[in-house]
Amino acid sequence: MLTTVEATHAIKQAMASFDSEVVPLDRAIGRVLRQSVHAERDQPPFDRVMMDGIALRFSDFEEGQRRFPIQSRQHAGDLAHTLEAGKCIEIMTGACLPEGADCIVPVERIAVGEGAAEIETGYSAKLRQHVHGRGSDHTEGTQLLRPGTRIAPADVAIIASAGKPDVEVSRVPAIRVVSTGNELIAPGKPIEAHQIRESNGPAVVAMLKEHGYTDCERDHLVDDLEILEERIATHLEEADVLVLSGGVSMGKADFVPQVLQELGVEVVFHKISQRPGRPMWFGIGAKQQAVFALPGNPVSTLVCCRHYVIPALAHASGVSPGNPEFAALAQDVAFRPKLTCFLPTRLVSNAAGTLLALPVHTNTSGDFASLTGTDGYVELALEDTFFETGTTVPLHRW
Repeated sequence: MLTTVEATHAIKQAMASFDSEVVPLDRAIGRVLRQSVHAERDQPPFDRVMMDGIALRFSDFEEGQRRFPIQSRQHAGDLAHTLEAGKCIEIMTGACLPEGADCIVPVERIAVGEGAAEIETGYSAKLRQHVHGRGSDHTEGTQLLRPGTRIAPADVAIIASAGKPDVEVSRVPAIRVVSTGNELIAPGKPIEAHQIRESNGPAVVAMLKEHGYTDCERDHLVDDLEILEERIATHLEEADVLVLSGGVSMGKADFVPQVLQELGVEVVFHKISQRPGRPMWFGIGAKQQAVFALPGNPVSTLVCCRHYVIPALAHASGVSPGNPEFAALAQDVAFRPKLTCFLPTRLVSNAAGTLLALPVHTNTSGDFASLTGTDGYVELALEDTFFETGTTVPLHRW
């Protein structure tokens, strides 16, 4: 069996990168940027007024002048006026600083009457106060965004400020999610005492969409070789990525590895030294489709999807790797046998602000109801079987 690190590496090595495409900016949210974005102009592109009030020459104020005849009024978007000595210009937030002005006095500090603005007694002004200097945020040509950024609302603002109506992003992969098993019945359909509800398919699709992979369709197949081969072949033709759940262990009806082999999917590995999820299978199809066959127990399915499928999709999309997270165990944990343990946890903080992982032990790998309220899982190394309170361990959020 591969270790978890070896399995992750093998998946990244085998998967092909997804193509890029150009989309309008209003469709770019959540997509992975595949180009650099540089500043179109200095930001701000002019000395920008930051307060409603009056613009004046600081030298006039410094010489003791407190009453200023109002020369004109300038709004945001107006061409910059030229200020005459000894006068002021009524100014609005966002406007260009008038030529000759170098100080803004807020409207709350002045009284206006008879065509003049008088500054309140005792007010202390400073040179260039309330002026957002040209290029003080960044200068023309500065790299604002790098390839690999998953575009957030703030990034949309940055791209728009760079004058780009569209942007190059990774293509959203077509993903097909297939659950297998005679015992599984979809919600809303009549169910017998010996059957259980199908939950893995909806949960996997939800996890994929939550992480930005929206082109997902799901199917459920019974444990019949002919049906499995026919339907999985169709999904392989349609999909960039196929995620299966169930049918990958050693049972008499675990047909998935056999079917995938017959369909020309080359196995990269089968089984990982971990719990839950040891029977996981991964391979590459004839058209470079990535195929993840996850164990059927619900906790195993969700953990394997989060630990292998989601990072693999991010890697193929060109997402820049983030910094790893860690948390300290809130209690002792004993674990046997020697396998990497993925232990669901709730996160809390102590008085010192340290992030603590409170283990949530599932009854079995089928006890998915125990995952409610968990924030993710911690990774306990296979070399050890006992972990003391306070041990720092890797944290993976759902």
